[in-house]
Amino acid sequence: MADFLGTNQAKVLDRWCEIISATMRGRMSQDELRSELADLYSLVISAMSKADEAAASELRTALVGLSRSRARSGFSPGETALAVFSLKEAVYELVAGAAELVPEYLAFSRMIDDLGLHTFEAYALTREEIIRQQSDAMLELSTPVVQLWDGIIGVPLVGTLDSARAQLVMEKMLEALVSTGSSHAVIDITGVPTVDTEVAQHLLKTVMAARLLGAQCTICGIRPQIAHTIVSLGIEFGDIATKATLADALAHALAVAGLKVVPA
Repeated sequence: MADFLGTNQAKVLDRWCEIISATMRGRMSQDELRSELADLYSLVISAMSKADEAAASELRTALVGLSRSRARSGFSPGETALAVFSLKEAVYELVAGAAELVPEYLAFSRMIDDLGLHTFEAYALTREEIIRQQSDAMLELSTPVVQLWDGIIGVPLVGTLDSARAQLVMEKMLEALVSTGSSHAVIDITGVPTVDTEVAQHLLKTVMAARLLGAQCTICGIRPQIAHTIVSLGIEFGDIATKATLADALAHALAVAGLKVVPA
């Protein structure tokens, strides 16, 4: 079968490229596609002939590279798997007229199926990695720490505050307190949809961590509905200052610092 594939390399490659080209939608040129498939085809022949013991390993490594490239370029799982499975169709059209090669083709088909599954697994792992990187990036972007005034930082929160994000909020706020030499932090929860017992515990831990550094915290953005929920749950913020709006919280932080903003 390896000899047959080598003899008919041009025909198989032409048909293989034709099948896959329909799914490219302009994302790769014909020359790039043929070059990529030609490299894979040569490795397939080497792996089947067993002339090179490292060929099988190199083929799997090349397929991992193809999967990662396809995943990052926006190809679907089906389009990525087709890049491998369609080789069977391209070869079968030539083997169909040669009955003596049918047993060999069955072995070849099983090999391509195994390689296709390997490609799909590599694609799935890459997509998981991309999603994880995007989630981390979104988490970073959704937890900014801004300088409101000299000695005062603000931490606007948007979205659900789970354990992982609460840990990130605490770390970033403490780092900002130290790096800026601030003595006051304003935590704005206007963008937090709900405040339950777990969210309240996260906020309290963040405030206590800031106090260990000698900084005070003010929590603002508590809407009427959230205030009702906090009272219903019996949550107490103790001596932590709370304000309705960010403007009120900033005015309070300025007053604590002995400052006052007046018209020029």
